[in-house]
Amino acid sequence: MTDTNAAGANISIKKSKAAVDLTTVLGLVLTFVLIGVAIAIGQSDANFFNLPSFLIVVLGTISVTSISFSWEEVANAGKVIGNSLFRQKRDASETARQLMNIAVLAKQKGLLSLSSIESELKKDEHLHKATQVVTDGYKPEEIESLLAQDLDALVERHRRSANILRRAAEISPAMGLIGTLIGLVQMLANLSDPESIGPAMAVALLTTFYGAIMGTAVLSPMAAKLERNSNEEAMLRSMVMIAMSSIARQDNPRRLEMLLNSELPPSKRIKYFD
Repeated sequence: MTDTNAAGANISIKKSKAAVDLTTVLGLVLTFVLIGVAIAIGQSDANFFNLPSFLIVVLGTISVTSISFSWEEVANAGKVIGNSLFRQKRDASETARQLMNIAVLAKQKGLLSLSSIESELKKDEHLHKATQVVTDGYKPEEIESLLAQDLDALVERHRRSANILRRAAEISPAMGLIGTLIGLVQMLANLSDPESIGPAMAVALLTTFYGAIMGTAVLSPMAAKLERNSNEEAMLRSMVMIAMSSIARQDNPRRLEMLLNSELPPSKRIKYFD
């Protein structure tokens, strides 16, 4: 078992920094590259850019999506998308070991000993807040209740954010269809000029093209990524809740190790004690 001094000395928490999610970025880039290559190698000199069609899809999707949500949620749309592209990388196994170090320190030196590592705990805002609840003398049931409420609030915020993207993903193809219908009406109004039918039809179909790309290749995958990141963050916070409750009950750290491993996927489980 880790000795007392080592447990206290080894508590080193890395401050989480938002980093670009390369999988998301590379996926988006590769998608548009493939579409661009398909257009480039086609036996046609067709123009695939039309500003009115683009505006109908983009601005139309934003305006219709805003009807389903509050102003605050719509105003934070940029942050919602940013949460899909940027995320704080935290290793679940490393978090579990940090929690075990804290539990061993508290078990061997008492709850007040956690104040000696406050500078490290402040690097993780949620962990610092959860530890303060323990050192303030709250009962285990109260700690579980407080941290569970905090976890539920996080999940709900992320759920609403993902819903914005999913709603936009549903609307964008429909806005593309609306733009296509507008183009068809304008085309039919000029049937007396046969030469204008082909180009007009191409422009009409571009809105459906833009809507399909926006909904299928951008918004829907980003909503799925946001939900994945939310599930991962919820798991980490659940581990903190379990650890703080266990520390408050002064459980044997070996029991805490089993509880934390039950939350972790098999590949991330730890072996803290030899």
